[in-house]
Amino acid sequence: MPVEREGFSITVPMTWWEFDLHPATRDESVRRTLAQRVKENPALAEHRDVLARFLRKAARDAYESGAVYVGCMAQNFGALPLTASVTVSLVGARTPEGQLLAADPASIVAGLRTREAAKDGDPWRKVTTVDIPETGLAARTYGIEDVTVPGDSRTVRTVLMQTFIPLPGHTDKVALVAGSSAVLDLADSFFDIFDAVTSTFRYREPGAAPLTSSPVS
Repeated sequence: MPVEREGFSITVPMTWWEFDLHPATRDESVRRTLAQRVKENPALAEHRDVLARFLRKAARDAYESGAVYVGCMAQNFGALPLTASVTVSLVGARTPEGQLLAADPASIVAGLRTREAAKDGDPWRKVTTVDIPETGLAARTYGIEDVTVPGDSRTVRTVLMQTFIPLPGHTDKVALVAGSSAVLDLADSFFDIFDAVTSTFRYREPGAAPLTSSPVS
């Protein structure tokens, strides 16, 4: 299911959920999408309230963090749905004072820090680079992180992958593709999923031919 926003496209599996992020319309968008999915798959009905809360929160958090796109996984495996989300944000590569920052992957990697877990269950972070097909080299972090809740001082321990993708023709911003899930026991599986979705990211300059991206299975 390729979706194009603001010059970029990204593809998520057909079973994922996508909806409007705007505060005036997102709750109704979630309601309509959820009603359609329950109609297609009545087994989801018993999880309707849990799904609605997760989807509304994912949309709200994505908007408040500055994202322009969110895709959510919420699939019924066992007692409760497995949930995850992927957001895309266009991040300014400037300091608050307006100084231009280097947006190339090597410079971004140099500014990111690894973190070793002191003991089992503690947060950790790896820093690397990855080659995005048809797009090029990008900086990436992945690990188990304590993520601040938007609008709150609390943190939530989260499986997190962030990929910083330089945009051709732009020196003052990068695309940040972030995949997250609170299901810590399946971290390795989610890293594979987030990598597969991120690999479909494509960007084009305004006026260029329509974008295409590879399917995600």
